[in-house]
Amino acid sequence: MLDILILIALVAGIVLVTARWKVSPVLALLGAALIGAFAYRIPVADIISTITTAFGGTLGNIGLVILFGTMIGVILERSGAAIAMADWLIKIIGTRFPNLTMTVIGYIVSIPVFCDSGYVILNSLRKAVTLRTGVSTLATSIALMTGLYATHTLVPPTPGPLAAASNLGVENLGLLIAIGLPVAAVAALAAMLFANRFLHTPVDLLPAEDDDEMDHTYEELRASYGVLPKAFPAFLPILLPLLLICGASIAKIPSRPIGEGVAFEILAFVGTPVIALIIGLLAAAALLRGNGKLVAFNSQIDDAIRVSAPILLITAAGASFGAVLAASPLMDVLGGSLSGLGIGLAVPFLIAAALKTAQGSSTVSMVTTSALVAPLLGEIGLGTEMGAALAVLAVGAGAMVVSHANDSYFWVVSRLGRIPVATAYRTLSVATAIEGTAAFATIWVIGFFVL
Repeated sequence: MLDILILIALVAGIVLVTARWKVSPVLALLGAALIGAFAYRIPVADIISTITTAFGGTLGNIGLVILFGTMIGVILERSGAAIAMADWLIKIIGTRFPNLTMTVIGYIVSIPVFCDSGYVILNSLRKAVTLRTGVSTLATSIALMTGLYATHTLVPPTPGPLAAASNLGVENLGLLIAIGLPVAAVAALAAMLFANRFLHTPVDLLPAEDDDEMDHTYEELRASYGVLPKAFPAFLPILLPLLLICGASIAKIPSRPIGEGVAFEILAFVGTPVIALIIGLLAAAALLRGNGKLVAFNSQIDDAIRVSAPILLITAAGASFGAVLAASPLMDVLGGSLSGLGIGLAVPFLIAAALKTAQGSSTVSMVTTSALVAPLLGEIGLGTEMGAALAVLAVGAGAMVVSHANDSYFWVVSRLGRIPVATAYRTLSVATAIEGTAAFATIWVIGFFVL
């Protein structure tokens, strides 16, 4: 019982110092790891090596993948490729179903681009579609927000799912992508159906601020990028890595569908996540135009490094915390308790949802939860490759529930949509709860058949 109380105190401490006192999650997780090591009576000689080995090993395993994925996202954002993709999707889907259009655009753009950045980029487009169709800005705000959120928490190469996959030992990212894409689609559609309730609901919007991005028209936004890329080159940096990773996963199936010759070796190599993302980065770099494209490329790579650095460190710190827990007697206690409950996938989902709701950050929630759950996978019936992949998705589903005042994304959406805070609580927060619950329900059904 004491060991469980120590765990509760450590998690509560992480939430308190990050949410109330705004301490860096990196320091909070490393501090929890160090305090936990002493509290669980890990031999003093082993404490530092336990923490540093997990920290360095995680950076080695996942660091380059997160870094290259972030670089692709930044280039797509700055080159106008995200707008080009949105333009093409509007031509295909049209504006007859504005919420569906916003959901699909968000779903695709957020695979490499952070949901916060994606919303800022696409907000002028959302406004244009809203005005053109005469529907409520509240409905399109919810649809775009949840479309972006779905793939942000469930589909690599977004850093959150990558970090959770690393902590939970999922090496087959192709399997994770293949399951994550349809799960994210179901979650986004569930939230879209909720958004449809507000298609014609009048809302008293807040007055626009002087620097509000909504003061810019969609045409002005497009013009600011100059000549936009064509649709195919814009989509290629996303599609290439996904197809290569999934192709390599298929090639490595025990039955070896393409044999074990040269073709297998080539596909296995280019489908390695790091190599696949390097190829995607080269495709993204080809989007840059003009005489100053080398300068622009270097500048955007520097920005990507600054963006990815905190994520890398949070991920590594979370792994250190998880390593301390794995080395403690807590795992035997929890394993014996949870194995008899038969709740399996609900464990990572509920822990992630509690952490997300308490401290606001989806990434911190995913990193912390996956570190906590990793040593327990076998005990809760998720020790197989498929079980670990579904556990990653369950963590991602929980990390959607619930976005509210302590989540920066909540404020990005409500501010740019000029949605009053009280209305945002009743709609945006509820939409993320529905989305995360729908995602988990889908994961649970899949688990029922494959576990």
